[in-house]
Amino acid sequence: MYDLKTRRHALALVVQGHSLNSVSKRTGISRAAIRAWQTRIDPVSRAADCPLCSPDPQPPADTAAYAYLLGLYLGDGCLSRQASGVYALRIACADAWPGLIESCREAVTRVRPTNKVCTVRKDGCIMVTSYSKHWLCHFPQHGPGKKHERPIILEPWQQHIVDAHPWEFIRGLIHSDGCRITNWTTRLVAGVRKRYEYPRYFFTNKSDDIRRLFTDTLAKVGVEWSTLARGSDPFNVSIARRASVALMDTHIGPKY
Repeated sequence: MYDLKTRRHALALVVQGHSLNSVSKRTGISRAAIRAWQTRIDPVSRAADCPLCSPDPQPPADTAAYAYLLGLYLGDGCLSRQASGVYALRIACADAWPGLIESCREAVTRVRPTNKVCTVRKDGCIMVTSYSKHWLCHFPQHGPGKKHERPIILEPWQQHIVDAHPWEFIRGLIHSDGCRITNWTTRLVAGVRKRYEYPRYFFTNKSDDIRRLFTDTLAKVGVEWSTLARGSDPFNVSIARRASVALMDTHIGPKY
């Protein structure tokens, strides 16, 4: 015999998109019992564990983790709808940055603690992946085609989170489509040519809207930036002034 709480937990997993077989293995409850409960117990609301699509919509509980994950999604993330109606969130993380992979996994878990997170190896990268019917609630920017071919506009509740956690949002964008590099130049000093090195941050994205979200947020935290165009394409945002690089180093730092 199972109490009502256990039954509702099993049904909630089914609503999230898990198969009867996987729920059975996870809980130790037979598939026949779960199937029977689906008709005998009031269905668990689709919004039971999603504050965004509940009758009284609220932002995700962990807004700092969401701000970081939003940056990762806008840079290297995508949603894809499965045949079951569940959405797969996939964020590409380069093999070269194991710390980034772990930070991404942690952020996904903190935003959707009821869903599993897995990693799928691809050529040169790891796809941090999670399945839920509610990822579309969290990322309403999803749509057909590539991000730079459609408008990317934050919902008011998303902008409120970015305003509250600007550095987390910037970190997510840098960790996805940005980098910290060391530039160098030479100068003639007292007849001797000397080499000088200086750090610099870059952010590269084809979407005008995503670059604007990045630069607007930089301006709010006091970081100066400039645009470097390759040919006629202004895809690169550069942060090179010493004070701004120091500010970025304090809050962001290089990938690892």
